[in-house]
Amino acid sequence: MAIRNITIIGTGLIGGSLGLALKEHGFRGRIVGSDRTAVLQRARAKGAIDEGINDPVHAVRNSQLVVLATPVGGIIDLIELLGRGLSPRTLVTDVGSTKAAIVTRAKTVYGKSVSRRFLAGHPMAGKEHSGVDFADPFLFRGAVWLVTPVPGQNVDQGLAGEYLEWIEKIGAKVGTLDPDTHDRLCAWISHLPQMISTALAASLVEEFGEDAPLLAAGGRALKEMTRISGSPYSMWRDIAITNKQNLCDALHALEQRLAHIRENLDSRALAQEFETAHHLKKSR
Repeated sequence: MAIRNITIIGTGLIGGSLGLALKEHGFRGRIVGSDRTAVLQRARAKGAIDEGINDPVHAVRNSQLVVLATPVGGIIDLIELLGRGLSPRTLVTDVGSTKAAIVTRAKTVYGKSVSRRFLAGHPMAGKEHSGVDFADPFLFRGAVWLVTPVPGQNVDQGLAGEYLEWIEKIGAKVGTLDPDTHDRLCAWISHLPQMISTALAASLVEEFGEDAPLLAAGGRALKEMTRISGSPYSMWRDIAITNKQNLCDALHALEQRLAHIRENLDSRALAQEFETAHHLKKSR
């Protein structure tokens, strides 16, 4: 069955960008958005969706593909809300930044049919600003789009295969991981950098005040390290809750590293830290 109708629940930055990207790269079917009225109006004006429907249960009718693009907690709730009432010929997927909790809920709702009805996904793309006003049809170009199949799931067949073909058409590179490995990896490469940026920005505000001309004086390094500190708490709250242990482990390891650096600012050990860090640059 070809994908002719898509519903995107959550038409903010990622959901809106997906709608724009699909249209930009040749999708000729219908895209329905589900969100708050004001958001849907902006998404439709921007061209990300063809129709806006507030009620997600109504919005998914007649769609072959449903994309859950809300924060992680909302995705988990929507799987429960929509799951059993959807046609078994509809594929549900998501863009959540953590995967184990989402996949666990999908298994509970769909049971033995989960491999046919749900595909867990996570585009490694975004901006420091949220909302459909910042949606970009080229947001996913060159990004990795991770999928975390359940055991035995063939992601290259049926609607899943067609969907991933569209993901590649919009410029992303599809990668596959199991949910637990995904969450541990993302704790280090995505979630930890966010917490570092947040902690640094909050520390600067407390030390110098929010009106201090820090960014201009600090130059490019400070701008880059604090850029994502503007990311919304509403999204990161759910990520922290659903990936707490992995993120705690990463934060603890970094705290130990920082303590080692602090204690060795005047010793050869500091040089060794720089030498170790330089290996990451060499391996790119």
